[in-house]
Amino acid sequence: MKTIRETGTIAISGWLVLALVIGAIIYGAYNFPDLIDMWRATGFEGTPVPLIIAFVVFIFVILPSFVINNPNESRVLLFFGRYIGTLRGTGFYWVIPFTSRQVISRRVVSLNTKTIKVNDLRGNPIEIGAVIVWNVEDSAKAALNVDNYHDFVAVQSETAVRTLASRLPYDSEDGDESLRGSPDKVSEDLKTELQARVEVAGVVVNEARLSHLAYAPEIASAMLRRQQAQAVVSARRIITENAVKMVETALEQIAGTGKIKLSEEAKGKLVSNLLVALVAERDAQPIIDLNP
Repeated sequence: MKTIRETGTIAISGWLVLALVIGAIIYGAYNFPDLIDMWRATGFEGTPVPLIIAFVVFIFVILPSFVINNPNESRVLLFFGRYIGTLRGTGFYWVIPFTSRQVISRRVVSLNTKTIKVNDLRGNPIEIGAVIVWNVEDSAKAALNVDNYHDFVAVQSETAVRTLASRLPYDSEDGDESLRGSPDKVSEDLKTELQARVEVAGVVVNEARLSHLAYAPEIASAMLRRQQAQAVVSARRIITENAVKMVETALEQIAGTGKIKLSEEAKGKLVSNLLVALVAERDAQPIIDLNP
């Protein structure tokens, strides 16, 4: 496939051409009797052929070549099937006659992809969707390289989301990159992946981010229990580590004062009681030992 890139085209101010046309009409109307006399002086009778030709040229050549280009719009010009340039300027123009003109919008478009089901890196089925913000930068590519650039972007967006989801796990226990734990990195990777796919259509991806991310319904409850269990284990680990540090600090401070001397058995009981008080889920209830 031959890739076409955007180039400029020849376009004249429509107001200038319109002024010339109006001037020619006024001149012809003012000198109409003289033109008829000149036609008859040549020996011809009947309808003046030059006037008919001028009228036909005006109706079928000059008038259809006027175009109004709105802001953030481009017109891709084809002259008998050959690309001759793109009109990007805003305003009233007169372009080359006998050209077909395809209007391409360069306005920003927000696309919500369908929520699709795909397996992540670990094979877990997940539901994922994305929001894509894009606009056309190269109008010639959008018009001539693909059949329908809107449908093309939609299909490539879904493909990019599927590809990204299969490269990463839904969640990571070790802090590695994941779909849920690295939203900024995931958005950047999705934007890069999609930009490479839609470059041929002259499209620029301004933003790409996930709008929906969840486990598939068939495993959602099981994965929720797994996440809750992992959260409990992680919390217990942190509590235990800090409790041990607090006990060590308490023993060091007691030994540092030199006023209280504890036997190894007493230290063991103290450590046990402190750990129970610090790690237990409920408030500790002191018990006084009355045995001598």
